[in-house]
Amino acid sequence: MAESLLFEPIKIGQCEIKNRIAMAPMLMGFGQLDGTVTDTMLDYYEERAKGGSGLIFTEVTRINDRTGSTAFAQLAASHDYHIESLKRLADRIHKHGARVFVQLHHPGRQNIGLLVGTIPLSIMIERLWKGYPGLLYKIAPTVGKFLIERDLVPFSVGPSRVEPSYFARGRVRALRYKEVKGLIRQFIDGAGRVLKSGCDGVMLHAAHGYLIQQFLSPHTNRRKDEYGGSLENRMRFLLEIIQGIRERCGDFPIVVRLTVDECYAMIGKSGLGYDLAEGVKMAQILEREGIDAIDISSAAYDTFNYWLEPMTFEPGWRKYMARAVKDKVKIPVIAANLIRSPDQAEQQLHEGTQDMISLGRPHLADPHWVEKVRSGRGKEIKRCICCLHCIESMQVNAFTGGHGECAVNPFVGKEKAIPVKEGHNRSAVVVGAGPAGLTAAEILGKRGFKVTVLEKESRPGGQVAIAAENRSKSRIYWSIEDLIHCAEKSGVEIKYNTTATAEKIGAYRPDAVVVATGGRPLIPRSIAGVNKSNVCAAIDLYGTGERLSGKKVAVIGSGMTGLETAVMLARWGNSVTVVEMAGALAPGTWMQHLDEIKPELEKYKIDILLNHKLIKIEDDAIILERKKEKKKLEIDRVVLSIGVCPDNALYNEIKDQFDNVYLIGDAAEVGRIAGATGSAAAIAMKI
Repeated sequence: MAESLLFEPIKIGQCEIKNRIAMAPMLMGFGQLDGTVTDTMLDYYEERAKGGSGLIFTEVTRINDRTGSTAFAQLAASHDYHIESLKRLADRIHKHGARVFVQLHHPGRQNIGLLVGTIPLSIMIERLWKGYPGLLYKIAPTVGKFLIERDLVPFSVGPSRVEPSYFARGRVRALRYKEVKGLIRQFIDGAGRVLKSGCDGVMLHAAHGYLIQQFLSPHTNRRKDEYGGSLENRMRFLLEIIQGIRERCGDFPIVVRLTVDECYAMIGKSGLGYDLAEGVKMAQILEREGIDAIDISSAAYDTFNYWLEPMTFEPGWRKYMARAVKDKVKIPVIAANLIRSPDQAEQQLHEGTQDMISLGRPHLADPHWVEKVRSGRGKEIKRCICCLHCIESMQVNAFTGGHGECAVNPFVGKEKAIPVKEGHNRSAVVVGAGPAGLTAAEILGKRGFKVTVLEKESRPGGQVAIAAENRSKSRIYWSIEDLIHCAEKSGVEIKYNTTATAEKIGAYRPDAVVVATGGRPLIPRSIAGVNKSNVCAAIDLYGTGERLSGKKVAVIGSGMTGLETAVMLARWGNSVTVVEMAGALAPGTWMQHLDEIKPELEKYKIDILLNHKLIKIEDDAIILERKKEKKKLEIDRVVLSIGVCPDNALYNEIKDQFDNVYLIGDAAEVGRIAGATGSAAAIAMKI
């Protein structure tokens, strides 16, 4: 490839940035009720600045407390007392030669009604009683859910009274004219505070279906006044904010993050919202208005997977959108474009797709992504696998006072705990080279332990390796490849085809033993016929397993493993029925995963039977029960996908034979990659 462009400086307005890599804005929940920074938030942002990024975009930062709070614990620029808070953030980031732009935001109809009016009241109560947040986070998950499900929460607001956001649900009311004017002033006031704080610029969030973008879209903006109707009118809200910031703040840099295509056509709803052609016109108008750079994005919460992509989307799939804008404007174009490698980033700069690379989730997975590339250590990067645990954990933990997590980086929000070399001569044996075992091995190696990993299979990865053989989840194996590379670089020795026994472990005279033997498929012996030859676990179909074709197959269990297996079987040419005991498909599954797989279920005409319990397996049929009525279904093969149970036999055997024996990952508690790496890190830092 030609000479690197990644590390050339670039100007956004009068602000010079040392390289062309930005950290994209991501809400993680490190703030507090009053919108000021916390030490955890400062550590989190500083680690990314220390890791080499030229520009940090903050998370969504509210400018209105009453209708504009999108989380209990977010950053704010809604009051003058936030100036000092933002200054602390700027100082920490500036220490490392990076710049920081604050993203000003209002959620509009995508707000959860529970938050409307809650924050001002909560701030007031907390000032009188410091124990209030603890009570709030204790009752919010239950009381909040009860109120939301029964529409007993206030209306969220939007340009018009329209149907609620697919994600947020609730009810929506139209902003009154006076409120529109008030919000414009609040965006301008917020920018003024950012300027006074010493931060380097602002980003206006006009993407992903939030309030500003709701004004841009004819789907959510049906106003009859000067803020609705024509493109010029729909852009008026945003343009008046920009004009006001210019009058208040002079040449202070302004970036607009813009959805240039709402992507409704991609979910079969052509005609809703606006498409790329109109999005490019918006970008041209914004350039004429004098903004300093534009950050190109796509979609909204109604089309969630087209801006925050799951694992199946190809890196760079939407770069054509950024290129369409860059061909029409002269200001710097920033874009994320699902960039997952340094080579891809360089290529998109060289081919003229964009002027600056925006990395969101990659900065969660590896805060030192930029520095590793700059110093020629690109192979040490921990890659984002697009598993969506970050957004799911943030949304779930937001109601309990927790924060977003990363499946491949257990130190998100714990930056002070990142392991460093210690001076000692200790050894450890780790049993199992799945994500838990490899995480523990890498961390212990970094701390200075002499680590040996014993793995019974010929390759690493455990169930992750098996799951990666499904073509829709192949990138999940990146997590194992990266762990292997970093563990071995930390001095870890991995022995394959080695079944751990007490005798083999004892030969190493370990100071600690970490058992990460994973889990095994749950086979309920209570089901009559479960041991028949026509029954197998889903996991048995992967790898060198039998490739079924032309069969009638029942997949028992509609979790994501069951649904993905059903699609795979249908693709092989089988007639597939999914049987689920619960009343909903994939209960408890993050909605983006369901959105992604439902079209596949429909494409292959996979039958779904909800509220059906498997009670018996025969040679050529299964017996199901629903509301005490039995039903016989002719079936050739039965595939069980009803869960995993811990495989902890070795731990129970050796726990009293050695000092310091620890159980981690699925062997301790069955979960996903995040649970495995998280439990491994906690133990590995404790030993």
